[in-house]
Amino acid sequence: MSKIISTSTQRLDVFLSTYLNLSRNQIATLIKNEKVKVNSKIVKASFKLNIDDEIEYEFIQAKEKENKYEAKFDVEIIYEDDDILLVNKPINVATHGASSLKEASLVEWLLQNNYKLCDINGNFRAGIVHRLDKATSGALIVAKNNSSYEFLANEIKNRLVDRIYLAITNDFINKDYIECYIKRNEKNRLKMQALSLEECKKKYKENIDKYGKLSKTNFINLDKNNKAALIAAKLQSGRTHQIRVSLASVNRYILGDTLYAKNQNEKRLMLHSFFIAFTHPQSKKRMQFIANFDENFKEKLQEFKKETYDKDYALRLLRDFSI
Repeated sequence: MSKIISTSTQRLDVFLSTYLNLSRNQIATLIKNEKVKVNSKIVKASFKLNIDDEIEYEFIQAKEKENKYEAKFDVEIIYEDDDILLVNKPINVATHGASSLKEASLVEWLLQNNYKLCDINGNFRAGIVHRLDKATSGALIVAKNNSSYEFLANEIKNRLVDRIYLAITNDFINKDYIECYIKRNEKNRLKMQALSLEECKKKYKENIDKYGKLSKTNFINLDKNNKAALIAAKLQSGRTHQIRVSLASVNRYILGDTLYAKNQNEKRLMLHSFFIAFTHPQSKKRMQFIANFDENFKEKLQEFKKETYDKDYALRLLRDFSI
């Protein structure tokens, strides 16, 4: 069993949910199956911890599961070792399956290609520690074992993973960052909504549970022509449709976006996860990668000033975001 020392006086399930980046239900399942001990004793989820309590836990062995759908697409592998896999997710491939999804996701592709995946809480988790929207392409990390999953999930939670996207939008954005509360749109469940703190206070008063999750995205304007603008976005959080709905909140949209803008004639959503930097879960070395553009995105980039979109370019962007 893995061991950690309590640094809080929270409930056991609350503390473990935060530490392991798992849901309260997942933690409750572990505790119910006696996979968690405090000071060598089986306890309830509501057990209140003391500072320095020793918590032991282990995950439930996953059961074999057959793919529901066959993955008939290719995925570029950017990097792979015994602990992690970094892929360039194609457009129109969902990261995870869902009851409404009637086709293979990236998870099916991973299982189909016999990648060693981690198993958390008895459920098949393909080791995906963050996600990209179905219409978005680019760099995505996959953990190949539980310890790597836990490490990377905490790195993302603590904002220690740098993720830079390139987007082609209808215009420059006149803000360095957008901070807002994001949640499912109350009138259209396919969309998210983004409201400022002031808008939330006005709409929901003191009922802060209705605000949604706080989100922050930094932006840099890169180039502009008479039809479109090229911008870079750096995530400070990881919400569904974060970049798209944040831009929509200031009357900007990404070309090819048919959800937050209409009558788009592009071949794809012009949003690509271009650069990612993170600490390797085992070696603890800082690693940096870029993800290649597909042909449609590459063609669209030619409408802007000529640049070499390599790792040096990405690192300059990263420095600019830090200023």
